[in-house]
Amino acid sequence: MTAALRVPQELSAGVPAEQRGPGLDRDAVRLLVSRGTAEPGHHDFGALPELLAAGDVLIVNTSRTLPAAVDGRVGDGRGRGEPVVVHFSTRADRWHPAGRAMAGHWAVELRSPDGRGSTRPRAGGPAGAVVRLPGGGRLVLEAPVDPGSARLWWARVTGVGVPELMRRHGRPIRYGYTERDQPLAAYQTVFALDGPGGSAEMPSAARPFTAELVTRLVSKGVQCAPVSLHTGVASAEAFEPPYPERFVVPPATAWLVNAVRARRRTAQGGTGGRIVAVGTTAVRALESAAGADGRVRAAAGWTDLVVTPRRGVRAVDGLLTGLHEPTASHLLMLEAVADADVLRRAYAAAVERRYLWHEFGDLHLVLPD
Repeated sequence: MTAALRVPQELSAGVPAEQRGPGLDRDAVRLLVSRGTAEPGHHDFGALPELLAAGDVLIVNTSRTLPAAVDGRVGDGRGRGEPVVVHFSTRADRWHPAGRAMAGHWAVELRSPDGRGSTRPRAGGPAGAVVRLPGGGRLVLEAPVDPGSARLWWARVTGVGVPELMRRHGRPIRYGYTERDQPLAAYQTVFALDGPGGSAEMPSAARPFTAELVTRLVSKGVQCAPVSLHTGVASAEAFEPPYPERFVVPPATAWLVNAVRARRRTAQGGTGGRIVAVGTTAVRALESAAGADGRVRAAAGWTDLVVTPRRGVRAVDGLLTGLHEPTASHLLMLEAVADADVLRRAYAAAVERRYLWHEFGDLHLVLPD
């Protein structure tokens, strides 16, 4: 769709919105709006309540962001070795979806420090490599998560619990387009809940929401319904599809979505009753619980669903999301919600008007006619 589009490096958001000037809050970002086949619209994010209608439902991801980057050394245990940064991506349950016994294992990505506080890609493996971790822990690489790619590896961690390791020695995953390290709080959304699990990287479409903005939405008659999807690392290779991730769609959310969609089918006129996912993670979670008839059922477990234009969406009507790289697989999901030509015009307008990309950047609202 946008593979020929070039996003200039200076359009990467280097710091959170609230750090770009005095008196700014998280919602000080711009909002690109694609509505049906109309030309793209341009708004401040604070205009979101006016762009939605009473009866609309926002599906929000409540997964919290983990301090998933931990320093380590691949070496011989005698004080030497290659410095690496371990990105803890996904914790395996007792049984991984592939059917292998994986208790105590994590999918990890090893990256090389770039000397400026961030990291650069590193060749994966080899099998059997040992990474020494802070606090006396050891991480042993066992096998690639995907035999066709050496980027993510299943690894066994001993000598330390990974949640405690991250709590004591971890920091948020950071890439080179950001200017400096940020506290973990900068990567939590207003919807994040404490509890088991968490995301290696922030479900960033929800980052600009503030408590005040949520209050305005609720006062307008827009409801927020929770799901959770614990995301893995996002430093995927070009066009690499997402890996399986753990998700939950609670019974109350499934009931609300079904009720709103049923009411919309019988309503005469009006624009309310749209199901708008906040982020591609929310789309993946809700669509994983939707049957071929569009009915959503409470569900929990692992999802390997990849939403494409051919598969389409069954429960989601609209999407609020960040701006994605032209080679990102997330764009296939956008094409399942909106026409490819509409998205092409929107992304061209975003570059022309200097919108900002990545997790601290601007947002894109895709709505039906």
